Amino acid sequence: MGPRILVVEDERITAEDIKSGLESADYEVLDMISTGEKAIEMAGKLQPDLVLMDIKLKGKMDGIEAAGQIKLKYDIPVIYLTAYSDEYTVRRAKKTDHSGFILKENTGLIKKPFEESELRSAIEITLYRYKMEKEHDLLLSEMLKYLNEAVIATNPEGLIKLMNSSAEILTGCNLNEVTGNSLNEVFAPLNKFETFDSNEIKKFLLNNDNILKSSGQDMRVQCDLNVIQDDKGQNNGYILVFKKIE
Repeated sequence: MGPRILVVEDERITAEDIKSGLESADYEVLDMISTGEKAIEMAGKLQPDLVLMDIKLKGKMDGIEAAGQIKLKYDIPVIYLTAYSDEYTVRRAKKTDHSGFILKENTGLIKKPFEESELRSAIEITLYRYKMEKEHDLLLSEMLKYLNEAVIATNPEGLIKLMNSSAEILTGCNLNEVTGNSLNEVFAPLNKFETFDSNEIKKFLLNNDNILKSSGQDMRVQCDLNVIQDDKGQNNGYILVFKKIE
């Protein structure tokens, strides 16, 4: 089963139509909710990957207010389903740091013939962008722990995503030129490794003299390789920390 979706829509027929479209695209619909208050409660309980939120809902709380609370409390991406595209509504929605809009006809039904393709595209783009933003934020937060050292951050496959200025100076590489390259290729002591094996690399770095070239001179560096884990314990990449040994 694909990503887990919470549908918040007060028109039952529309909600069922959305559910059918999502399930045909291999998404898992966790629940269909009709009020903002209940949406907040169930978002916290079910922890969906994404919320599809109608702006006009039953009860005192509309979808914009509910989305703002969900984003604030649980950091779950939200796509609005709405027939209201006036400037005031759009301006309010933007303040909630939403992830997109799907416009509906005033009948309440998602526009035909774009229902499934439009919805699917919006969901996939939103989930991909959210994943990239979370990974980037996680890498940055890890790098900030080592402000006084050289740091290179990679993805789980050992491909370089970020490096600080100290790492650029010590390796003689520019981030813009090596982003996406293997750590083995960029960090000279690891050139001997044909593939990225984190366990073998960590062991090698701890048990060997690691030499970089700086201005034509050999420079010994102390190194360590640490895994980056998200809040669910998943591997999001690696941090290589190194500094010159005086």
